[in-house]
Amino acid sequence: MITTLTHMNVFVLNQDSAYEFYTKKLGFKVIVDVPMGNGQRWLTVAPPEQPGLEINLTPVAEGHWYGKEAAESLRALIKAGTFGCGVFTCNDVYATYEELKAKGVEFTKAPKKEFYGTEALFKDDSGNWFSLAQLIKN
Repeated sequence: MITTLTHMNVFVLNQDSAYEFYTKKLGFKVIVDVPMGNGQRWLTVAPPEQPGLEINLTPVAEGHWYGKEAAESLRALIKAGTFGCGVFTCNDVYATYEELKAKGVEFTKAPKKEFYGTEALFKDDSGNWFSLAQLIKN
């Protein structure tokens, strides 16, 4: 039986830029940042209040995992905003929206009440989009 999810990938166009975005703008903490050889590194981050989850900021580049065509196709899809990667929750979506917006986070949807709570949508520096939500508590 599966009990938890501990790691997930977010494909990024530039790991250094993603590091800055996730740590400086979103306030995530770095869990692991180690070189893997050939200019590659294993970089994981997480929201500070969620121990046990690591988001691997995975660069899309030709090499070990992808051939040239696959890497180019995946980079184009990321840039086009194809991937919705997840839902980040907070206690006050309006305050968090204003805080992140002031840090330069690009929102594509301002907070709006939905049947499940209040949600805003934002993009990371690669083009991946996320939901920022204050969920209704049952």
